[in-house]
Amino acid sequence: MQTDHDSMTPTERRASAGLAGIYGLRMLGLFIILPIFALYAEKLPGGQNHFMIGIALGAYGLTQAILQIPAGWMSDHYGRKPVIIVGLLMFAAGSFIAASADNIYWIILGRVIQGAGAINAAVMALTADLTREEHRTKAMAMIGITIGITFSISMVLSPLLYKYIGMSGMFSLIGVLAFISIAVVVWFIPPSRVSIPTPRQIPASWLRCCATWTCCAWTSACSRCTRS
Repeated sequence: MQTDHDSMTPTERRASAGLAGIYGLRMLGLFIILPIFALYAEKLPGGQNHFMIGIALGAYGLTQAILQIPAGWMSDHYGRKPVIIVGLLMFAAGSFIAASADNIYWIILGRVIQGAGAINAAVMALTADLTREEHRTKAMAMIGITIGITFSISMVLSPLLYKYIGMSGMFSLIGVLAFISIAVVVWFIPPSRVSIPTPRQIPASWLRCCATWTCCAWTSACSRCTRS
């Protein structure tokens, strides 16, 4: 006979599903451009250099890997949700910068900023906070499944999206999805059950800076899409 102890609570299921979706969005930003980026980049100024194309592809993963530990440390001091929200704002800003780019160097900058919004460590920590130990592996498995599904979908959808909305549209779409993810974090994901011994507030200047970058990048991306 199954008891409540044997199954995840509604709160655990909601948190696991929401955080898996946010994690999948980050992976979408990495995977979605892989099938067609090299062909697109060759048409851009500076894209004839294959080394620069490689940097544009790898910059996202590299900055993300470098900043995972600092992001995890910040989530311990400032809270999981604030760090995730700031990371998603940076992710959106990088997406819009890449969407408005007219040469390979601006795309590299956008990809670096995308990766700088390294929230994976904070997402995993929040997942652990919101699930009981006996169900934590289920939540982690949901995140793992999301990564595989995101990769598979990206390989199929990428050429179709490129055909209809172009690379700028794809980067803009990723940025819009980042805003949706912020809404999910704020209103759908429960607050962490783990108290922070010495909680600190994220400086308001950081939030203003991220929001300003994102708005400027969004405006530039919209102008680029309108012109094209």
